[in-house]
Amino acid sequence: MAERINSALNSASLNGLQLKNRLIKAGTFENRSPNGIPGASLTDFHAQFGRGGIAMTTIGYCAVENAGRLNANMLTMHEDIRSEITQLVQNIQKQDCKVAGQMGHCGAFSKNHTLKARPKGPSGGLNLLGFAEGMWFCDAMSLDDIDHMVDAYRDAAIFMKSVGFDALEIHFGHGYGLCQFLSPLTNHRKDNYGGSLENRLRLPLRVLAAVRAAVGDDFPILAKITMSEGRRGGLHYDDSLEICKALDAAGIDAIIPSNGTSTMNPMLMFRGDSILPALLKYERNRIMRFLLRLMGKKMFPALPFYDMYLLEQAKRIRAVVKCKLVYIGGATSGDNFTEILGAGFDFIQLGRTLLADPDLPQKLAVDPSYKSRCTHCNLCVGTIESPQGIHCPQFTDNSAT
Repeated sequence: MAERINSALNSASLNGLQLKNRLIKAGTFENRSPNGIPGASLTDFHAQFGRGGIAMTTIGYCAVENAGRLNANMLTMHEDIRSEITQLVQNIQKQDCKVAGQMGHCGAFSKNHTLKARPKGPSGGLNLLGFAEGMWFCDAMSLDDIDHMVDAYRDAAIFMKSVGFDALEIHFGHGYGLCQFLSPLTNHRKDNYGGSLENRLRLPLRVLAAVRAAVGDDFPILAKITMSEGRRGGLHYDDSLEICKALDAAGIDAIIPSNGTSTMNPMLMFRGDSILPALLKYERNRIMRFLLRLMGKKMFPALPFYDMYLLEQAKRIRAVVKCKLVYIGGATSGDNFTEILGAGFDFIQLGRTLLADPDLPQKLAVDPSYKSRCTHCNLCVGTIESPQGIHCPQFTDNSAT
């Protein structure tokens, strides 16, 4: 049993980047960068996973431009914070931990009050995130806006490689900007960027090509996708097979198949207890609190948690792509890791599991049967808006994280 479980702790390579084991901290928006400036809190948060033995941690949601931030406390990849980002990356790397940056753009979904105009996505309409804060609408992107977004990803990639990131993760999922182009629920365009899946893939593939050209062929690029939005007329599991085949053919190094969206169906992403109580605990906007109380039970229903709840659908992707595949979704124990790696996955991303147990790799090395303390209460989701930033309210010392 120990030999099988410890295979998760064996080293592996990702496009030439040697990782000391198969375990990666998933990107989660940390809310530890006030006014977009990273400091000691963000460094300490990620350094704890390095000390705990994780092979690579992912800085969550590195916006490629200011218009790509959901709010003003998100990081933007630009020269004004070069020294702070460089120090952040280097201090985490000192813990014998590689650092990936999750490249994101919110598109039409924003409450970033530093914007001088409406947020823009594939199509105009309501801005669901900013509605309660007076940012009611979003506009459709012009062709020039689309070209600008591609350039923003390219420029951010050049910057991120130059400050020392070991890998980049492009966020194509969870209802954010690139996912808005992929989804027929949010993309109603009549030009070459809308309609068929081939057209809806056009911008995401342009972004991947621009990032690849910026960092070179020997630099690791990962892609996080949504397999299903869980809504009628939205992205579904069969779509994800075609999306992954297109990314694979375009030269992606690894794919992370996730689920759901932050905008429409986040519980497909998490499972377990409803995130509504945690959202209400930390939400300060009275209008948003009213809307959450009015519609929250329908929007955020509890979904039964079970181990590896995305495994069977993710296996379908393993069968159609040649690139590396990173499993995410309910992996909580050495037994889980053994089964996942045995199914042909190359790495495992962990989110809530590591929030509860930042030293999980060390615990597995001592006790191969160890199972994470995470109860999938999902209280950590609400702490994204807390003064301390994201953490596990049950098992971690807030002052240390």
